[in-house]
Amino acid sequence: MDITSIIAVASIVTAGFTICIGVIGTALGEGYAVSSALSSLAQQPDASSTITRTLFVGLAMIESTAIYCFVVSMILIFANPFWNFAIAHAAGK
Repeated sequence: MDITSIIAVASIVTAGFTICIGVIGTALGEGYAVSSALSSLAQQPDASSTITRTLFVGLAMIESTAIYCFVVSMILIFANPFWNFAIAHAAGK
């Protein structure tokens, strides 16, 4: 197995782990946030506009973690900075 194949396999596996961990953490965080918001709405229905607005801002911040993980995985697959090293190493042989 040459260095290009090793970099390709490592990039694909790392991108997969990045998406898995990022999505699992995001799903748990969003579930907990929605659960807490619904519990708060049940206890204080008068504050529904404030709770809902805060919930949506919090969900957007939680979702940004999944988006960052997606961006990192796309960089690893399509714009991997280690490819230049692999090409230079292959040209040097």
